[in-house]
Amino acid sequence: MRDSIVQIGLLLPEVLGTYGDSGNAQVLCQRLRWRGLDAEVVPVALGEPVPSTLDLYLLGGGEDGAQALAAAHLRKYRRALTPETVIFGVCAGLQVLGTRFRGLDGVDHDGLGLLDLTTVPGERRAVSELIATSSGLLDDAPLTGFENHLGVSKLGTGSEPLGQVVRGTGNGDGTEGAVTDHVVGTYLHGPALARNPALADLLLTWTAGHPLPPLELPEVDRLRVERLTATRRRRTS
Repeated sequence: MRDSIVQIGLLLPEVLGTYGDSGNAQVLCQRLRWRGLDAEVVPVALGEPVPSTLDLYLLGGGEDGAQALAAAHLRKYRRALTPETVIFGVCAGLQVLGTRFRGLDGVDHDGLGLLDLTTVPGERRAVSELIATSSGLLDDAPLTGFENHLGVSKLGTGSEPLGQVVRGTGNGDGTEGAVTDHVVGTYLHGPALARNPALADLLLTWTAGHPLPPLELPEVDRLRVERLTATRRRRTS
C-alpha cells in the first residue's frame, strides 16, 4: 500500500460494468474504512494506460464485443498486471484473465494469461442463483451470487478452482471460478464482494500483506444467511 492510501483500480468500467460489478470497488473501500484505513477507487477508462502503481485491480462483466475491446486494450499493459498483483475479475473479467476466449461469432481472442483457463460458448445460457463450496483459501465459507453467462470455462493445471458448485452452473464442469497466485476470477455477480465478505477480505489481506482485524457486522452476516437459506430452499422445492 502506497502513501497510506489503498488505491483500487477499476478497469474499463464503461465496457466491463454491465452487471453492477463496479460495486465491488465500493465494497473494498468501505471494508478498509471500517478498519480505519484510507482507500480510493481509481477508474481506468478504455484508451487510458493501466498504471502499474495501484494496489489492487478489478474487472467486471460485459457482452462479447465489449469483452473483446477490453482484452485488446489490456494486453497492451500486460506488464502492469502480474501474477503477484492482486486482481479480481468477474464473468467477462474472468474470461479476459484467462489464456483464450471465444465469442459467439466463433472468433478466438487472446486473454491476459493470468489464469490458466480457456472459455467457449456453451449450448445454454446460465441464469440463476449460484452457490459453491469454497476452497481452503476461504476456510470453507460458502460462495453465493447470481450468474448470467453463456461461457464454459476449462481450467488447466496452472489454476485451481475457487469453489465447487452446489447449485447453478459456474464453469460448466462442477467447478466455479479460478485462482492463480493472487489472481482470482469468478462468475458470481451480486456484487460478488458484497455477498461474500470473506472473499473481499482475502483480497484485502493479500493487498495489505498481513492479516487484517476482523469486522463484526451481524447485519451483514444475517442477510447472508437469509440469502443462502432462501436459495437452498428453492433448490429443493
